[in-house]
Formats: sequence, C-alpha cells, structure tokens
Amino acid sequence: MKAALVVMALCGFSAMAMAEESGAKVAAQQQRIEHYSYSTKLDIAKVISVDETPNVCRVVPQHMTYEDSKGQRHVMEYLVMGNGCSNG
Repeated sequence: MKAALVVMALCGFSAMAMAEESGAKVAAQQQRIEHYSYSTKLDIAKVISVDETPNVCRVVPQHMTYEDSKGQRHVMEYLVMGNGCSNG
C-alpha cells in the first residue's frame, strides 16, 4: 500500500513538472513582437532565427528572433516581398 502511494505521489510531481515546463515554453513562444519602422533603434548582437519567406507575390510580414547586446531575446516583425514573383 505504501509503495502504491509513493508511486502515485511521484507521478503527480512528474506531471506537475512537465506542465510547468510546457508553460514556460508557451510563454517564450508568446513573447511580445516588436514592429520595425525606419526610426527603430536596432541593437542586434546575435540573430537566433528568421522566418522562411513564403513563395507568394506580395508583401508579407517576416519575424526575426535575436539577442541584443545585453543578452535579452527579442522578436522583430518587418515587411518583405515574397519569393513568388517572376520577371516574365
């Protein structure tokens, strides 16, 4: 009986730890997006990732995740022309 209680308690703690970890991942994914303009002062020390440009012929939003000189992570949104246009 005691062994079953210990196993149930360990499973409960494991579930709580996994829920906390997934909550941290969601919070990181829902990081505030900064919108670029020509007057934006950029402090980009390291680019982490850049979205792939879609194969469409129009202006589309692009996201870049980067770290600034203080090591803080940011997500910048800016506009780019899609890769789907042809010159012919």
